[in-house]
Order: sequence, then structure tokens, then C-alpha cells
Amino acid sequence: MKPLESGDPIRLGPYRVLAVLGEGGMGKVYVGQDAEGRPAAVKVLHPHLAHDQNLTQRFVREAQMARAVTGGSVARVLDARTEGGRPWIASEFLTGPTLDDAVRDHGPLDEPTVRALATALAVALRDIHAAGLVHRDLKPANIVLTASGPRVIDFGIARPEHGLTLTTTGQVPVTPGYGAPEQVLGQRVGPPADIFSLGAVLVYAASGQRAYEGAHVAAVQYEVVHGAPRLDRVPPALQPLIGPCLAKDPAARPVPEQLTRAFDPPRGAERAWRGGPIAQEISTREHHLHRLTTLPGEPAGPRALSRRRLLTGVAIGGSVLAVGGGAAWWNRRADGPFDIPPAVATPKARVLDAKKGDYVLGEAPDPLWSVTSALAKDTPAPLPVRDVIIVGAAKGGIAARDVVDGSLRWSAPEAVAERRYLSLSDELVAAVDGSGVLLTFVASTGAPKWTAPAEAASLLAADDEAVYLITKDGRVRAVGRGDAKIRWTVRVDADLGTKAASRGLAAHGVLVIATADGGVVAVDASNGRTVWELRGQSAQGRAKLALSGRTLCVTGKRLSAVDLTGGRRLWAAKNPEPPDKSPVFWGPPTIHGKHVYASVLQFPLRYDLRDGKPSDWGYSGLLECDPPSPLVVQGGGFWSVAVNKTQGGVNVVDLSSQGRPSWVFRIIKNPDAYWLEADANRVFVLDGTTLSALPVF
Repeated sequence: MKPLESGDPIRLGPYRVLAVLGEGGMGKVYVGQDAEGRPAAVKVLHPHLAHDQNLTQRFVREAQMARAVTGGSVARVLDARTEGGRPWIASEFLTGPTLDDAVRDHGPLDEPTVRALATALAVALRDIHAAGLVHRDLKPANIVLTASGPRVIDFGIARPEHGLTLTTTGQVPVTPGYGAPEQVLGQRVGPPADIFSLGAVLVYAASGQRAYEGAHVAAVQYEVVHGAPRLDRVPPALQPLIGPCLAKDPAARPVPEQLTRAFDPPRGAERAWRGGPIAQEISTREHHLHRLTTLPGEPAGPRALSRRRLLTGVAIGGSVLAVGGGAAWWNRRADGPFDIPPAVATPKARVLDAKKGDYVLGEAPDPLWSVTSALAKDTPAPLPVRDVIIVGAAKGGIAARDVVDGSLRWSAPEAVAERRYLSLSDELVAAVDGSGVLLTFVASTGAPKWTAPAEAASLLAADDEAVYLITKDGRVRAVGRGDAKIRWTVRVDADLGTKAASRGLAAHGVLVIATADGGVVAVDASNGRTVWELRGQSAQGRAKLALSGRTLCVTGKRLSAVDLTGGRRLWAAKNPEPPDKSPVFWGPPTIHGKHVYASVLQFPLRYDLRDGKPSDWGYSGLLECDPPSPLVVQGGGFWSVAVNKTQGGVNVVDLSSQGRPSWVFRIIKNPDAYWLEADANRVFVLDGTTLSALPVF
């Protein structure tokens, strides 16, 4: 969500416009609020399209028709009008992640849940078709998973059954891979087109992959019209049910009533949305948005929103408002220890372009800034948090430096940097003092907030609910972020070490700990109960961890991927065979998009995150790096560190090519004390006690 800009409306009909949710080719979506405090997502045509009178009339008329859709499986269109020449559509808010987000973050749904999903969506299509409409854009991003079940959104611009595609010149009329063949070909579209889209949605939900894929849009559309869907990863029992939905001939596809009978979910399958990681995500969003339910007191302003009315996930047109990161619709009070101001905007650096003369090909540009003697010798890795970067201060404590110029923004001398620091939703920085008290500070300003007498030896991780730490007597403890109270304390069957020897990650209700003895332990974040463990992952201290969705990558003796919630190994990369038969050691993993990067035998390699297949990335043998080097992808480059006994440099390779480094920054003077972090088009280099920021291309 973004703040309003010049040119954005202040009010649309009964809705006060508060912020921007998203923008697409046809229009912009705003957060709106009526006089009773009820929120709505208000979609407005772009000004240049609003001048088309026919388009404007159709936009509003067809949205008004969509209000005739009844049933609890769709998002209701609340109102649609033309205000001052600009047409708008207001839709209700829904609670929960989109199906697209849920599968990406938590993996494919199991068979009973897919059956429940199919049944709910078939009912939604039945209701839409009964109103004389065709949705025409059913896709995972237009399906919201709520506690009461899946809900279909963005049918406010659905077409009447006899209508043609509403597009502007040059636009693709359907979402590639989800629109039916007749849509791709520009033919008349009826209810069977939605059934085709439903089939493609179910393939994605059941397998995590699209039914039709290609290197570009035209290739995907060709596969839709002429190719066969990819059903190989769909559970065998579901393949004969989904397959008919994807028939090329619209007449051969089933109708919604047939689908509800065919999928026949087992008893209790509808409760899938009220338990497990998806339900926990809904609950977490509710917890955070509850803090935003009161508007500032203004005599003429809308009254406070009740918790019942204000739903936690904002979804319209495939856009979801995630409030855990600190974005707020309105200002909050910030005078109490738990009144936390929203996270500030992240100032992005400019991306350099050789064609514009920003640098000379073959030569590395100068750093954006560099501050010597800025860090403590034993500082943990720098931690970028929006507009500041947190480090261990040279004179003790922790310090926040401005990401734009490296200047000192604030410091907390009472904090002990060696005990680590964490970002709490980019709003707060958590640290520990010499007595083991948990401290929190506003990230951008350093203003102190809540504290907790946690007896902490070091910090592990944090999620939206709690901060997780190791106590002085070697136990794991959770401290609630909403009340600073100890939630639970447990002793795990592993060596956690001393002096912050263990590291952790927390997501989707699971806390994962890389222990000091080379193992990995996962505990339930709600009670500390051990849910799975992996022994002997590393022979050289802690295993290294990286997370994307619920896929956890672990390096040490090998590179492997495991399911975060269950600990099941998904795949493992084949270890190379060193000529001298020495033990193999994998460096820290880095996940970027659909790939995971890790170095082995001094060579960085890239693997497909989904199945562990080696990439055709051609740098093996050309680019060497220090085995413990962190690997960073930022801008258009891949960054790593190569060192010898006395010095080193940062190598940067253009990801769009396959060759030797494009840039080499020969700035590493301390080959035993360096690190790389990256954010917002900057790469931060820790070199001994020097901190630098490098540009990206």
C-alpha cells in the first residue's frame, strides 16, 4: 500500500480515500472508508480511459449488474457510480491471503483441501453464472482464502454472458495460462470459459505449478490453445476430475453442479481454512490490524472502526494488503511502549546504467559511501531496516546509520551487539542489554519502546507474534510482542552453545534453530514443542539457513531443502567429489526468486528451488568465491567475495550474461572479518570495522 499522491481523489461518493492499494493497466485501487467506518476497496478507471464514454458506461453498468450476484462465496460489489467523470467500483474487504500467496508461501494444498476448494469455487461460479455474468478472469490472485472458505473477488468487471472482451489497445485480454482458448482467440465467451480457468486454478493449487507454461506470453497462450495441461504433479485421484475442465472444446467441459458432485470433499474438509498455517496467517493479520482500528479524533471525521467490521486481509483485483510490515491506513499514537509508529518508507538508490554514462564498462564505480571505524570488531552482520542499517557500534552498544549517506542516526549504548539484534516488522529493532533485558527501539528514530526481563543470552528470531531467544541457562524462550510477557520457555535436546552460537528463523508458526553442534531443530512457535529435527547437518559449526515460503534450505555438509512445517526432505543437491577427497563444505545459501544460490569448493552454483535441479547458470569454473562468503542478488547482479590471506574483493556478475565479473571492488582489507547484505539497490559491505554501501546496476 502506498500513500496518496497529487492527482489522487480525496473522496469517491460516500468513501473517504485513505491510501493506494495497487495499480493496473485499467485503473487504480484505493482504500476507502464510508461515514459509518466501514472499509471498502474502491477501483477507479485511469483518467485517460475515463474519457472514453462507452468504456465508462460499460464499466459502471456491468459492475452494477454484478451486484446481482448472491451467495457467500463471492466478494460483493457495494456500489458503482460515475463521479466527476471518473467511474468507480467499491467492493467489500475480505480476510485472508489469496490462493496465489498461500500456495507460494505454504506449498500446494493437500487432496482433501483441493476438493473443498473446487467445490467452493464451483458454487461461486454457479452463483455468478446464475446472475447472467461470466467472471472471465478467475485465477489464484482473485481467490481469497478466508476462515469461512474461499471467496472469489474482482468480478465487478465481469462481462455479461453475451459480452465481448473489455480491453484497451495492446492489452492481453486474459491472464496468460488461466484464460480459456476461446478467450485467447478473441471468440465469444460464455460460462464454460470460467470452468477452464477453474481447472487451471486447481492444477496450481494441487501442484504448485501452472497448467500451462512458456518462455513468454505468446508461448503460454499457444500452449493453452494447442498444448496439453501439465498434470504430472497433481495427485492421481484428482487428475480425472480436473482434466475435463481443461478441454479445448467449451461444450466438453462440465458445469458447476457436476463439479460439486464429482469432487465430493470428505467430511470436515471445509475446516481446512480454520486450522494450520493458513488459518494462523489470518489470525496474525487480525492481530496486527486490530491495532489500527481507531481513527484520529476529528469532529467531522468517520467514527472508529469496530474489530468486527475491519477485516485483516485487504484483497481486490489480486492485491493483498499485508499489515505485518508496519504499513498503516492512518496515523497511530506513539506515546506508549506498545504504541508503535508505522515503518517508514525505504529510500531506494538509483540503479546505474553504463549507457547513461553512470560508469565505464570494465571499471567498478566508486562506493556510494564508506565509513571507517564505524563498527565494533565483533559486530554481528549489518541489518538493513528500511532507512537505516543496524550495526555494532565502535564504542559499544548498537548504532543505526542512514542507508543514504552512512551518517549516524541513533545509538543505544546499553545494548550488547554480540547478543544480536533483530528487526520486528521493520517497525522496531530488538536487542539485549548486559543484564539480559530485552530492549526495543523504533527503527528509524531509536526511540525506546517496550522492554522485558527475559534473562536473554542472545536473540534467535522474531515473527509477528513473538521474539525468540536463548536464555542464560541455555533454554529457548518466547516473549510476546503485544504485551512483553513470556509466552513459554523450553529446553531443547541440542547444544545451543554460548555467545550467540545458534541462529534461527521464524515463520508460519515454526521456529527453526541452527544449533551449535551442526544440527537443525524446529519447534512449534506457539508452545515450544519440538516438531522435527535434523542431526549432523554441518561438521563446521552451525548449519546455514534460508527460507522462502515454507521451503527451508540448509547448507553444511550438503545443500538440501526441507519442508518447514514437517521437516520432510524435499531434495538434496549432489555433492561434488574433491580431487583430494577432502570433506565438502557448502557456504551460506541465498534464495532469490525461484532459485537458491550456494557455494561449494569455491564455486557459486544455482539450483531450482522447487526440485533442486542444477541451473544452466554458466559461472561454475569462471567465478570463484571464498567458501564462507555470503552470496547476494541485488539489482541485475550477483555479488560474492573472493579473498586470499591478506586481502580480497567483491565480485559482481551480470545475471543476464555468462562470463567473468562485470565489476570488482578491491576493498576487502580484513579477509577474516567481512560480510555482505543488500537492500533497496544497495549492497552493504562489512570489512573489519569499515562499513560501505556499493551501487548496483
